[in-house]
Amino acid sequence: MNDSVYVGNAGPDAALDRGWLLGHFKDVGDPRHSEAVEIKWGVHLPGDARAEWVSGEARTALLILISGRFPVELPGRSVLLAKQGDYVVWGRGVDHSWAAEEESVVLTVRWPSVPGYRVGEPT
Repeated sequence: MNDSVYVGNAGPDAALDRGWLLGHFKDVGDPRHSEAVEIKWGVHLPGDARAEWVSGEARTALLILISGRFPVELPGRSVLLAKQGDYVVWGRGVDHSWAAEEESVVLTVRWPSVPGYRVGEPT
């Protein structure tokens, strides 16, 4: 058995860590631990929205729509991911937020993986 291999399924694995499959927040020694990149399988119900804007972004991000309708808000611009495969990329320093118009699945890749962007649980 090789401890540097992990086999899973994005649905149940993502549900364990707010959608995140890979990044600095996984235990060191886990093959999913990375300080280079973060990957999220985001499953969002209609009306789900980011609790607050990300500001002072220090990462580059790629969001790819798997299913649903998923608006992304950027300074001075709204982008609607509406058909499978639509995506948006933004670089460091670009603030952002989002809200799901309908049930949506979005694959997010961010790099590098750095702490400090987690929004607390809704109260």
